[in-house]
Amino acid sequence: MRGLYSLVLVPCLALSAASRLPRIKGPVHTAKEAKAIAEQQTKGIAVSAKKIYLNGASCGWEVDVRMPNEERGWRCVVDCDTHMVFTEDRIPNPKPPKRKVHQ
Repeated sequence: MRGLYSLVLVPCLALSAASRLPRIKGPVHTAKEAKAIAEQQTKGIAVSAKKIYLNGASCGWEVDVRMPNEERGWRCVVDCDTHMVFTEDRIPNPKPPKRKVHQ
């Protein structure tokens, strides 16, 4: 009887743990998505993003990230297919993004 419970319990625990994992929803299509990934990875503020080609078959996004309490920021390359930041270079801190003031 005890073996039967463990056979039922293990798949249920595996399914509940898998439901809490983040879902990857295909390639990164917009600069907004790339900025969000870079901000999450570096804990900074993404200022700009531009699409680049990594090799003949893949693309990526080059994102400049401002670090508010540091002298230097980051230039990150986000891979479109894997949603991962795979290179980070230190750069002079970019200017903060301009915010529109609603009156």
